[in-house]
Amino acid sequence: MKRLLAIIPAIFLCLAAVAAPDVKWKKVEASQLNLCGKAFDTPNPYHRIDTVVFKGFDKRENEMCREPAGLTVLFKTDAERIGISVTFGDVHAGPFASYRGFDLYIKKDGKWLWAGQTTFDRSHKDPEKVQVMVSSLAPGEKECLLYLPIYSEVNMCKVCVPEGSSLESLESPFRHKIVFHGSSFTHGVSCTRAGMSYPMQFMRRTGLQVIPLGFSGHCKMQPYFADVLEKVEADAYVFDPFSNSGVKNFEERLEGFIVRMVKAHPGKPIIIQRTIYWEKENFDTKAQAEYSSRRAYTDSIMPILHKRYPDVYYLKPDAALHNGESSTADGVHPNDNGYSLWEASIEKPILKILKKYGIKP
Repeated sequence: MKRLLAIIPAIFLCLAAVAAPDVKWKKVEASQLNLCGKAFDTPNPYHRIDTVVFKGFDKRENEMCREPAGLTVLFKTDAERIGISVTFGDVHAGPFASYRGFDLYIKKDGKWLWAGQTTFDRSHKDPEKVQVMVSSLAPGEKECLLYLPIYSEVNMCKVCVPEGSSLESLESPFRHKIVFHGSSFTHGVSCTRAGMSYPMQFMRRTGLQVIPLGFSGHCKMQPYFADVLEKVEADAYVFDPFSNSGVKNFEERLEGFIVRMVKAHPGKPIIIQRTIYWEKENFDTKAQAEYSSRRAYTDSIMPILHKRYPDVYYLKPDAALHNGESSTADGVHPNDNGYSLWEASIEKPILKILKKYGIKP
């Protein structure tokens, strides 16, 4: 009897294996679906900038040109589960799921709702391994929006659904092209998921297509970044250029940078954001002096530059809760809620500016 009782669990395990065999997957390269947010065509479709064409970047900037931060994939499927297989190039060791993770939204009642995510280990090498983002989906066709990792180079990315399911490109519902170029804030550093940076939230909320060009720690109005931005054809340009350097850099580069943008994109809105209040300013007197001086300088000079260049605008984003509680991950970078606050603070002002130019969601 004891022997029989010992055998029964093994029998159930065998039956379970028969009843739930491994899924056979249909895999489609994401770039063969609808890869959105690209400023340029690149040999590797998941790179944002071709560093053979554009020169001058340092080593870390070259790496970030190859990171797909903010790039999205649009597709539709009737599958009951959706997975990802991937191979990476350079991989970031950071702590957040967004750095090596994929973030999935599905449209419901006209709105994009979060559906699932998956994050790969830094040591991941197996191109055949499928990680499921969401399962037990209801029958019927789903419209899907997939965000790629913000801090790791992608060499191969396949959207995976069970064999027999449909998987097709989805025509983009996002209108126009709005460039967002800036610091780690614009890049999305400290987001828990890749779709939570403020530009990505802006895209979902407004229906305007974002061209993501965030460069963490390296957005200093360098001439070689101006070379890139001059070549990006878009309907509007939103910059976060005051978070990675100080007043001396602003004095040397700001107007020259604006002149290049105005000349390259005449008659198009160029929206420049002040650096936010950094929570480390609460008690750090050195931080207080540094960041308040940046805001004071740009508050004084930007109205003058707006008069000289009427298509140049100045906004003051706000990522703080203002109730004594923290909205950052580390005293500098907003957390997901902080980025939501940032987006909410600029959404209406940007839409108001864009409306002057006939740009509407």
